[in-house]
Amino acid sequence: MELFYASFFGFFVLFVTLSFHFLFYRQKSGSNIGTLPPGRTGFPMVGETLEFLSTGWKGHPEKFIFDRIAKYSSFFFRTSLLGYSTVVFCGADGNKFLFSNENKLVQSWWPDTVEKIFPSSSQTSSKEEAIRLRKLLPNFLKAEALQRYIGIMDKIAQRHFATYWDNKDQVVVFPLTKHYTFSIACRLFVSVEDPSHVAKLEDPFVCLIAGIISFPIDFPGTPFNRAIKASNFIRTELMTIIKQRKLDLAEGKASPTQDILSHMLLTSDENGKFMHEADIADKILGLLIGGHDTASSSCASIVKFLAELPEVYEGVYKEQMEIAKSKGEGELLNWDDIQRMKYSWNVACEVMRLAPPVQGAFREAINHFVYNGFSVPKGWKIYWSTHSTHRNPEFFPEPLKFDPSRFEGSGPAPYTFVPFGGGPRMCPGKEYARLEILVFMHHLVRRFKWKKNIPDEKIIVDPLPKPEKGLPILLFPRKA
Repeated sequence: MELFYASFFGFFVLFVTLSFHFLFYRQKSGSNIGTLPPGRTGFPMVGETLEFLSTGWKGHPEKFIFDRIAKYSSFFFRTSLLGYSTVVFCGADGNKFLFSNENKLVQSWWPDTVEKIFPSSSQTSSKEEAIRLRKLLPNFLKAEALQRYIGIMDKIAQRHFATYWDNKDQVVVFPLTKHYTFSIACRLFVSVEDPSHVAKLEDPFVCLIAGIISFPIDFPGTPFNRAIKASNFIRTELMTIIKQRKLDLAEGKASPTQDILSHMLLTSDENGKFMHEADIADKILGLLIGGHDTASSSCASIVKFLAELPEVYEGVYKEQMEIAKSKGEGELLNWDDIQRMKYSWNVACEVMRLAPPVQGAFREAINHFVYNGFSVPKGWKIYWSTHSTHRNPEFFPEPLKFDPSRFEGSGPAPYTFVPFGGGPRMCPGKEYARLEILVFMHHLVRRFKWKKNIPDEKIIVDPLPKPEKGLPILLFPRKA
C-alpha cells in the first residue's frame, strides 16, 4: 500500500490551484514553538507548489530541491506544498531521522481527497487500513513466497513480447511496459489472465488516473466524477471475483497459495477475524495500481538508458544469454536464475537512482519535535526526496554519470539509495518489483537491440517518471 500512496502523492499536488480545502484549512505558524527551519512559503495558498511541479514537467525534478539546499540548508528547509506548511528533509541523515521515527514523531500522510476516489469500506481510517495491510503483505511479498511465482512472470513476459513486440518494426515503449506490469499484477493478485478480462479491468484505470490529476469537482461529466465511477466499477468487478473465489476455495477448485486474493481470504488477524469482502476489494484496488505503475516507469527508463549506453546493454545481454543457454528447451526462469542477474540488477538500480520511480513521499508530524536546532510543529507536513541523495555528489561521485558499479559489493551507504523508501515503511513490494523488472530485462535484450526515435527525449515527472513522448523506438530483432 505504501507503494500506492507514495506513487500518487504527486497527483494530488495538482489539486492545489483550485482545491476546495484552501477555503477551510489554515496552518498555524506556531509562534511559540521555537525557531522554524529556514525557507519561504511562496504565494498565498498556492505556496511553491507550481514551481515544485514545473521542475518535474521540465525534466529536472531535482532542481526544486537543490536550489533550496544551496540557498537555505543542506539539512532541511521550509516551504508550502498542497496548501500546507511543509518541511523538506534532505540527505542521508534526514532520511535516517524520518525512517527511524515512523509512528513516533511522524506518520504517513496523504490528502483527504484520496478517500473520495479510494474510499475504505471499513469503519477504520485509510491509515489504519494501510497499517493492517502492511502487516499482511510481507507473508505474500517476501522473497521466499515470491519464488513460486517467477515461472508465472516468465510465461506472462513471453506472451507479452510475442504479442506486442515480435514482428514489429517499432513500438512505443511506455504504454507497453504499463500493460506488462498490469498483466502481472492481475495474475498474481487475483488470477485474472484472459486478455479480455485484463482489458476490462485495465481500461477504467485510464479514467481513474485522469481523474486523480484533475480538479476534485464531483459533478457529472467531470474527470473527477468519472474517476469515482471508474473506481466503483473496478471495485464491483473485484467483488464478483472475490465471491467466486470463496466458492472455489470451499470446493477445492482454487489453491490457497495461487495469488494474493486467496492469501487475504484465508488469513486472519491477531484476533482471529477475517477481512470482509468489501475491504479486500478496496485493498486489491490499491495494490493493482501501486503494483504496476512504479515498475512500469522503471522498465521504460531501463529501455531508454540501454538504448543510450551500448556498452551497458552488451553487459546485460551477455549475462542474460549465459542464463538462457543454461536452460533446457521450454524451461522457465527460476529463483537461481534471478540470483545470477547481478549486473542486470545493478543496471536497474542505477536507472532507479537517476530516474527514481517514486520522487519521495509525505509524512505528517504527530508531535512537535526539534531537528538540527529548528522546530517542526505538530501537524506540519514533511516531505523527503530521493533526489537529495540520489543526485548528490557527496553520496554518489559524478552523480550524472551512469555507473552500475556503484552497487557492487556492499553498495551505497545506508539511507542514500532510497527508491523504495526505508525504515518501517519501506515498500513491501520491493522484491516483487525486482522480479518483474529482471524478467522483463531478460526477454527484452535476448530478443532485440533498439534505437530511440527521438534522440533527445526527456524523462519528465508527471508525477511518476515517464518518457515525454512515450519512448518510441525502432526494433532490431536478434537472430536466435
